[in-house]
Amino acid sequence: MKINQLASKPQLIKIVLDDKDVVKEYGEPIEVWTWDRQPLEVFMKLANSQGQDITAVIEIVRDLVLDEAGNKVMVDDVMLPTKVLLPLIQKIVETLGK
Repeated sequence: MKINQLASKPQLIKIVLDDKDVVKEYGEPIEVWTWDRQPLEVFMKLANSQGQDITAVIEIVRDLVLDEAGNKVMVDDVMLPTKVLLPLIQKIVETLGK
């Protein structure tokens, strides 16, 4: 396979947060979108901050949590509830790591 066959523009992908605690709390799974491909610097920032600086991780995740139109959800002082944010961070990292 040639490398140019793997290269493409980022596409929006849906991530479903369906963990039992989230569904119990909100009554249904929560849908979030993100880009299927991220710049290398995003991966490096995530890798360097994992388990050490949750504030840095949240700042990175602000760029990763999008609505179905590709717009950032967490802008200015808008934040997700902790019960959603923490499992969402884990789900996004797992999804992009595949």
